[in-house]
Amino acid sequence: MNYTYILQCADDTLYIGWTTHLENRLKTHNEGKGAKYTRGRLPVELIYWETHETRSEAQKREAALRRLSRKEKLLLIKK
Repeated sequence: MNYTYILQCADDTLYIGWTTHLENRLKTHNEGKGAKYTRGRLPVELIYWETHETRSEAQKREAALRRLSRKEKLLLIKK
């Protein structure tokens, strides 16, 4: 399975990514071994995720989510 996810960082910023192993990726982020963006904003919390059939779908959705405004992202999370 492929996942697109949103993390809330300790400084209240949002990080968007994709992965094939959601639990492992969250652990990697919180160990400071994930994306450079999250390393200085630990701990991070998983607040939203979607599943996708293919890697390509997940990556396209990640790109689309990154283009959303913060307000739009928060509205999506509330749904």
